[in-house]
Amino acid sequence: MFAYIIRRLLEMIPVLLVVSLLVFGFIKLLPGDPARIYAGPDAPIEAVEAARQHLGLNDPLPQQYVNWIGGLLRGDLGVTYRTQQPVLDVIKQGFMPTLWLALAGFAWSVILGLFLGVLAALKRGKWQDWTLMSVAVGGISMPTFWLGLLLIQFVAMPFGLFSVSGFNKASDIILPAITLGSSVAAVMARFTRSAFLEVAQEDYVRTAKAKGLRNRLVTWKHVMRNALIPVITMLGLQFGFLLGGSIVVESVFNWPGLGWLLIESIKAQDQPVIQALVMLFVFEFIVINLLVDLLYAVVNPAIRLRQES
Repeated sequence: MFAYIIRRLLEMIPVLLVVSLLVFGFIKLLPGDPARIYAGPDAPIEAVEAARQHLGLNDPLPQQYVNWIGGLLRGDLGVTYRTQQPVLDVIKQGFMPTLWLALAGFAWSVILGLFLGVLAALKRGKWQDWTLMSVAVGGISMPTFWLGLLLIQFVAMPFGLFSVSGFNKASDIILPAITLGSSVAAVMARFTRSAFLEVAQEDYVRTAKAKGLRNRLVTWKHVMRNALIPVITMLGLQFGFLLGGSIVVESVFNWPGLGWLLIESIKAQDQPVIQALVMLFVFEFIVINLLVDLLYAVVNPAIRLRQES
C-alpha cells in the first residue's frame, strides 16, 4: 500500500506540470496590461514601467514561468494586483468559508441522496420509485443558480429566517449548502439506486435469502455494504466538484469563499490570484482522487490486493 501511495504521488508531478503550463499560457493570453492594473489606471507611464520591471514582465516567458513555479514551490504566490496583499493570505481568508460550504453541501447530498436512492430501490417499480426518480431527474436538470434564486425568493425573503449575503452566523450556511448539494444528491440518488439493485441480484444475496435470513439483515449487511463500494468513488469525485463547483453558489449568495474570490479576480484581471486558485482547485481534485482510491481499497479487499501486487 505504501508503494502504491508513493507511485500515485509521483504520478501527480507530470499532471501538475502540464496543468501549470496550460494555466500560465492561458493567463498570458488574457487581455489587459498587468503592469497597468498593478500600478493603477491613473498611474504615469514611469510608474507602469517600474511595475513591469518589479513584476518581472520584461523577462522572457520561459523565465517568467520558471520564476512562477519556483515561487509556488516556496509557497510564494506573489501579490494581488488590486491590493498588493500576498496572494497566500487572500486565499487563506476564503479557504475556510469554501471548505465549510463544501462540507455542509456534501453532508446534505450524502444524507438526501443515499436515503432517496435506497428508498427508490426498495420500492422498485412502485409509484414511490417513479416519483423519487422523477424528482432526481429534475434536480439534475435544474441549474444551480436557479435553485439558489428560488430559495432566496420563496424561503429567505418571505420568512426572513436566513441571510442571503455573507457568512456571519452558522445559519447563513443552510441555503447555500442546500443549493450546492441538491444537484449532487440527485445524481447520488440515481447512482445509489442502480448500485443497490445490481447488488441485490447477485448470487450471494439470493443464497442469503434462501438460508432464511431476514430481509432487513440481508439488505443492510449484504446488499447495502457492497452497493456502497462504487458509491464511495462517486462520493469522492462529487466532493471535488463541490469544492470547485461552489463558484456559482458563492456568487448567488455573496459567500466570501474561493469561488467568489475567483470571480472577483477575473473581473479585475488579477492574474496571480487566478493562477493560484486554478492550481489549488486542480491540486485538491487530484488529492481527493487519491484519497478515494485509498478508501476504495479499504472497503474492497480485492482492490487492495491488486494495488499491493
